[in-house]
Amino acid sequence: MANMTENGDRPEIGKSLVVDGSATNYHDMGDGSPVLLIHGSGPGVTAWANWRLNLPELTSEFRTIAPDMFGFGYSDSKGRIENKQVWVDQLAGFLDGLGIDKVSVVGNSFGGGIALAFMIAHPDRIDRAVLMGPAGLNFPITPALDKVWGYEPSPEAMRESLEYLAWDHSRLTDDLIQSRYEASIRPGAQEPYNATFGGADRQANVAMLASSEDDIAALPHETLILHGISDQVIPLDSTVRLATLMQRADLHVFAECGHWVQIERMASFNRMVTEFFKNGLKAKK
Repeated sequence: MANMTENGDRPEIGKSLVVDGSATNYHDMGDGSPVLLIHGSGPGVTAWANWRLNLPELTSEFRTIAPDMFGFGYSDSKGRIENKQVWVDQLAGFLDGLGIDKVSVVGNSFGGGIALAFMIAHPDRIDRAVLMGPAGLNFPITPALDKVWGYEPSPEAMRESLEYLAWDHSRLTDDLIQSRYEASIRPGAQEPYNATFGGADRQANVAMLASSEDDIAALPHETLILHGISDQVIPLDSTVRLATLMQRADLHVFAECGHWVQIERMASFNRMVTEFFKNGLKAKK
């Protein structure tokens, strides 16, 4: 059973869809073919913070839907999440609640791992996929990812986390640092984040987000994979391995870019994603 409400008091708070007693905060904008945006796992992240610079362009072409995943933003907390199936089931119930059978999907980092798992579990519900600096394979955790997941709230720690994410540190204004820090200490924000990602064995989180290589290799979907060449969080060689595994994947590597492809290369990201969702890997004749 689902019901919907909307709260316009703050831009990061959109509509709320309750499915089986659990609420998902989400943004639903534009018209056309539906596109689902799955955010990353940085401290203080919300769907709005992750995608706010991309929504105007994408919503001019598509119905664009950006939920806060459980344990993030203004969606319900599930305490410690030890199985990515929790998020896969959230997305399935969420799309059911919206009455949407099939979407194209963009998965950022953590969201890339969830997108892959959803594609494996529900292949008929995905049209095309964009994976950006994606989790989804097991790899030795990077020092940057270990620091980001081990975040303990302070303005200094937030600055350090964002410096790992961005190639261009001039983007990291005091206002941005403060706003993300305040988001990370909002009541109910840090506890689920730390419970899921902040344990002593953070390598186990990488494994939890990984899918079977055989299952990935069997995916039939056209997929565009994007990665910043200076990404410190997700290793480029893991993404190259992912692109090699997938049957129908193109990989694009961005110069002068870290883990924030959608921000640091915003214009190119918006253009490439729009063209791909409209025409696929090869333009239709």
